[in-house]
Amino acid sequence: MARDTATVRFTAVLSAAVLLQWPGPVFAADTTAVQRLQAADLAVIVNLADPLSVAIGDYYLKLRAIPRSNVAFVRFDYQRDAIPPEEFARIRAAVERQLRPQVQAYALTWARPYRVGCMSITSAFTFGANEEDYCRAGCKPTRSNPYFNSSGSRPYDRFGLRPAMSIAASDIAHAQALLQRGVRADGLAPAGTAYLVVTEDGPRNVRAGEYPLALRVAQHEFNFRVIIGEAPAARADVMFYFTGAPRVAGITGEHFLPGAIADHLTSYGGMLTDSPQMSSLEWLEAGATGSYGTVVEPCNLTSKFPNVAVLLAHYLGGESLIEAYWKSVLMPGQGLFIGEPLAAPFAPAGALPGRP
Repeated sequence: MARDTATVRFTAVLSAAVLLQWPGPVFAADTTAVQRLQAADLAVIVNLADPLSVAIGDYYLKLRAIPRSNVAFVRFDYQRDAIPPEEFARIRAAVERQLRPQVQAYALTWARPYRVGCMSITSAFTFGANEEDYCRAGCKPTRSNPYFNSSGSRPYDRFGLRPAMSIAASDIAHAQALLQRGVRADGLAPAGTAYLVVTEDGPRNVRAGEYPLALRVAQHEFNFRVIIGEAPAARADVMFYFTGAPRVAGITGEHFLPGAIADHLTSYGGMLTDSPQMSSLEWLEAGATGSYGTVVEPCNLTSKFPNVAVLLAHYLGGESLIEAYWKSVLMPGQGLFIGEPLAAPFAPAGALPGRP
């Protein structure tokens, strides 16, 4: 039960303390000038050994009118959670051989395997399997993401990397529902609410310090509810939901708007199919369109999780889900990005990602 709630606007006053801690400006897309990732920029990676991956890939190509030339086929054992780095290097090389250099991002079509060594599979596809730089033992920072809080929509052309997102689902019905939500979201500009939850879980509540800046930096007016304790159970306007907890109760009854983002800061949310905590996959199955979680213990370093202010600025600025989410994590080596990559609910008409 919530003990206190507050509805605020982006015009809320930002505390000087938070400003002093912020390392730099937040760049939001200029929706009138910046081109977002389009269907032609996205490569779809299909595992031919996995019937669900094949079905998801085929459905997504049709739904988003993605060119067949943007499909890369691989074959590997999907009945496991992790791929050894040496085997993954061969898989990634096979993908790169099949694709045109114009491709800017990857859509994976499976939930399992979700890890390469101690890296997430989305980060491994993006940076290559490099455990030494992207996942160090102990509570240590890892290599930074050059795409973090950047402007522009062509990451491969500018940075030499292709951000990856997994269209993760436990079955084809959940996958189709997720992808349909992403398409319905395009240009919708929903007047929903961002729920920023402050919990008593000290180690996992560290992102709450970012909330004041999130209220300040966004480029559009948007409703916020900063909640102390647990969020109220009955609500039908969830566009964003950020919290710090190993489990979040009652999300099966949530009503997420198309294009909604939800994640919880905890150690093992990215272990999609065998987590001892709540899996990030549960957010998608509850109706969210995008989520994030770590696949190994990252410690509670906020740089390894989505920065709420940066994510809101880019997404509300009109960028697609994959762009905004990837730009919000400074150290994403251990973090898994899941959802419908091209969803762009705040993109203006005429500047939307590909749709039929």
